[in-house]
Amino acid sequence: MAAITAAVIAIVGLALGWITIEMACKPCLERGREAIDRSLNPDYDPDEENASNSFRAPLNPNPNPDPKNAVDAATSTNVKVI
Repeated sequence: MAAITAAVIAIVGLALGWITIEMACKPCLERGREAIDRSLNPDYDPDEENASNSFRAPLNPNPNPDPKNAVDAATSTNVKVI
């Protein structure tokens, strides 16, 4: 009887430990599982992802600046440093 009790306690301990790890590391585990699912999907094409989901900033965020608001180098003033 003691062996069955020890086995049940060990199984319950493992289950509670697994649940604790799942809850503590949920965001990391979800991202990893999504990456695995994408890599195993034969129809997934990373080139077709929406550009708005990209974590990179555009190389030229303002390609057509307003010339009225542009600072001209000729209008700069010199500052005397003491």
